[in-house]
Amino acid sequence: MPRPCNFIGGHWTESSGEATLNVYEPATGEVIGTIADSTPEDVDRAVRAAREAFDTGAWGRTTALDRSRLLTRLGTLILRDVDRLAEAEARDTGKPASVAKADTVALARYFEYYGGAADKLHGETIPYLDGYMVTVAPEPHGVTGHILPWNYPAQMFGRTLAPSLAVGNATVLKPAEDACATSLLLADLVTEAGFPNGAVNIVTGRGSVAGAALAAHQGVDFMSFTGSPEVGQIIQKLCADHYITCTLELGGKSPQIIFADADLDAAIPVIVKAIIQNSGQTCSAGSRVLIERSAYDEVITRLKQAFARVRVGAPEMNLDCGPIITAKQQARVQSFIDRAIADGIPVLAQGVIDDGAPANGYYVRPTLFGPTPRENAIAREEVFGPVLVALPFDDEDDAVALANGTDYGLVAAVWTRDGARQMRLGKRVRTGQMFVNCYGAGAGIELPFGGAGKSGHGREKGFAALRDFSKTKTIVFHHG
Repeated sequence: MPRPCNFIGGHWTESSGEATLNVYEPATGEVIGTIADSTPEDVDRAVRAAREAFDTGAWGRTTALDRSRLLTRLGTLILRDVDRLAEAEARDTGKPASVAKADTVALARYFEYYGGAADKLHGETIPYLDGYMVTVAPEPHGVTGHILPWNYPAQMFGRTLAPSLAVGNATVLKPAEDACATSLLLADLVTEAGFPNGAVNIVTGRGSVAGAALAAHQGVDFMSFTGSPEVGQIIQKLCADHYITCTLELGGKSPQIIFADADLDAAIPVIVKAIIQNSGQTCSAGSRVLIERSAYDEVITRLKQAFARVRVGAPEMNLDCGPIITAKQQARVQSFIDRAIADGIPVLAQGVIDDGAPANGYYVRPTLFGPTPRENAIAREEVFGPVLVALPFDDEDDAVALANGTDYGLVAAVWTRDGARQMRLGKRVRTGQMFVNCYGAGAGIELPFGGAGKSGHGREKGFAALRDFSKTKTIVFHHG
């Protein structure tokens, strides 16, 4: 489990300070390890190691083909060790064993995908004046900083590092202090895969110290942050102080819009899974279900039955839901539920915490509320837990207004057999991803991902991430 060292310049290195942070197992509430509570000096050492690797080291001289092979090799090593990594991920985050394994397989896929893409990020030529030739080429930023969230630490390691490395950047990663086991285990696989020293650096610690120092560091050329909108604002301001840009992947209050003609046999299981997946601790969780009024009673009847069957337990029990990540986050989620009940919003159904779940784990019963007042906090704010709110709507215009009626714009879905309506809502709903008669599509590694408003800006996944992690250079040749 986690160890109190940083991975800098290809070597395990003790922190410049003596402080450590405990790492707790969400399923039991027990301490399972410690990590370094790293200092700004540690971050500076990591950034300097990355800069050296990029400017004068072997990493800066790698070709696109070299990077392709290194990334692909790392993906192969991850699949070789998939069970060991998945076990660490499950224990570190509390997610069911099968989910942790699927996340680890997706992690490998990130390196496979960007390994295949590394030598396919092409430039172009622009027809220009007589006597000139103009080329436009993508180049790496240089040193990129990466701050990970705690909800998908394994997947996020691949989602953010793989495209940056594919372009040729040297990287410094700060995993979440609440879940960093897989990031630290993966450092050894980075070495085994043959990455040059300094290409990947990992510094643990608190976001308010190590994370802030990374975003503020003058030697960082681009930042990638995934987390809350509030912290995202801080990161963006720190980046602005030294004139760099950033990708922000923040929160969501994503709607699933169900019309009366929807195939409910297909829709109901997907809608439930979209909110209980990872115990609702997903920025793209389908946390609002918007139901055409004429179908409201039937949809709610089916959702109540499905929610009542949801079971919560420890990772090894491999049930529908695991615990919430920390005691603090558990209390936050429960406070949303308690406030909604105090506001008189009906509880339609709740899942069950299995009798075999450890008594001191951070468990919350998945809860379905409805009908939910549109202006209530639980209908507008991100809970980040297994809480689904149902809201009726009258017609298509009302559905769009309701879907767009939050500060977020990350993911949405529409369930209808009407093809013209599918097209209209695909255009009208403000969102970064729109699903039609589905929600999510596997890990979606090939599909550009990102949002609008409080959901952030920039794009991850797919070729779009390669463009964010690169800059454009225009070269003008005059040949007389």
